Amino acid sequence: YHDRFRYILVDEYQDTNVAQYLWLRLLAQGSKNLCCVGDDDQSIYGWRGAEVDNILRFEKDFPGAKVVRLERNYRSTRHILAAASSIIANNKGRLGKALYVGSDSAVNEDADAPKVKVRGLWDGEAESRLIADDVESWVRSGGKHDDCAVLVRASWQMRAFEERFILLGIPYRVIGGPRFFERAEIRDALAYLRLVRSPDDDLAFERVVNEPKRGVGDASLAKLQSYARADGRSLFVLTPMVLQTDEIKGAAKRGLTQFIDQINLWRDKLAGGMPHTELAEMILEESGYTDMLQKDRSPQAQGRLDNLKELVRAMGEFDTLAGFLEHIELVMDAAAGGSGEDQVQILTLHGAKGLEWPMVFLPGWEEEVFPSRRSLDESGLKGLEEERRLAYVGITRARQRCYISFVANRQIYGRWQAVMPSRFIDELPPEHVDAVSETGYSGLPAGTDAFTGTIEDLGERSNYQSPGWKRLKENAARPTGAPPRDAAGLTATASGTSGFTTGARVFHDKFGYGRVAFTEGNKLTVDFDKSGRKKVIATFVTKA
Repeated sequence: YHDRFRYILVDEYQDTNVAQYLWLRLLAQGSKNLCCVGDDDQSIYGWRGAEVDNILRFEKDFPGAKVVRLERNYRSTRHILAAASSIIANNKGRLGKALYVGSDSAVNEDADAPKVKVRGLWDGEAESRLIADDVESWVRSGGKHDDCAVLVRASWQMRAFEERFILLGIPYRVIGGPRFFERAEIRDALAYLRLVRSPDDDLAFERVVNEPKRGVGDASLAKLQSYARADGRSLFVLTPMVLQTDEIKGAAKRGLTQFIDQINLWRDKLAGGMPHTELAEMILEESGYTDMLQKDRSPQAQGRLDNLKELVRAMGEFDTLAGFLEHIELVMDAAAGGSGEDQVQILTLHGAKGLEWPMVFLPGWEEEVFPSRRSLDESGLKGLEEERRLAYVGITRARQRCYISFVANRQIYGRWQAVMPSRFIDELPPEHVDAVSETGYSGLPAGTDAFTGTIEDLGERSNYQSPGWKRLKENAARPTGAPPRDAAGLTATASGTSGFTTGARVFHDKFGYGRVAFTEGNKLTVDFDKSGRKKVIATFVTKA
């Protein structure tokens, strides 16, 4: 074949795997007419077999090869290029290049082009709220929704932005996969929860009776459905009756018996007052669903587990299982109505390669989120360098504006945990970045309402020794159940008072505007304008 193919052109060479590399060497050994195009700084698919070393050793593998560096960039502003270049320069395994702006691009020549903006926020709700506000501001100024993209490290991060956009009526679409609540694992988990709350829900029964596998095949399920229709009873009520006969035998009978027993047990737990987040975790564990995903060796399995964790986090924002499921119905109905071409795009950083937008949002730049803890644990320094290349790809998707954000606190299973900003933020060039942070965060003087400065004010370079970073470390030692202070400086404790009075006008990130009906310590009963009466923790509302 090397005599048959005299000229060989390879695109995206940085994404080739070992087998492709060896095959290419065999093909090219005849004519030696080989042209490979690629960017080692954009090699981000190591998790599926891509080998960045293929492009790094190209000159050694093919002696006499000429390397042409394409360094002129016609897409992004000088600030965006400088930010991306500063981060990727920390990688040791790279060929190296110096990007500069193309001379025929008006936006690149604009000396007043905005710097990359880095924003520190209190929590994920504040982050999604601010990004939604930015999108609306962009559209009001004459831009379009599809000028904007939200690029996340992992799919579980999408939920907060989807719910925020739905709440505000901002059209959006998820690229590269279904919306969060339409993902198979999320639908399965919700079906379990619906069945526990409402055992007559036949659709939920049918979805999870054999998920994970319990030996209940299509024939057994069809038999149950036929009997249920004839008897006018739900599948959950009729199944125990059928199991007392010989109509269903063997593995199917054992699987159905176990399934019914588990549902009854979980219903008893719910009736006994078990918190709904704990119940959800119990269901996922005892049903075997978590174990099924843990044994799944596909690249998507860990992401599916993370999505389920995010679902439980979302449940913690509601007082009851019923309230959460009602909220999900509203979200799904609202999402189903979205259509049209002009939509904000939400996708992962991996899915964004090769694409570009005027305005790009990069949320969740925190340690263990980005860079990913899993990548560091599994691949060490090699994994860190690939994560850094992913940051480079994310920043260079932006043409005009790039917003990076991180939060001080994440709510995990209903408990607040302090988190640290990503090390990549420390690698940004101060002269090309504006930093904005909320009260008391990242080096802010106590009592300051807001702050705008340079990246140097977010932390002493490379050592995280600034007052803000020290304060974050002190927060990390705080009991995880303690809620963080909100942006208005209000601090609430479980046994303290809320600081709100009956009749006060308030705003909640999820439920919108409302008026306080009752106060009970740190708990509020609020009549929201659009969401009705809800019980909320005072920490999560601000005075309107």
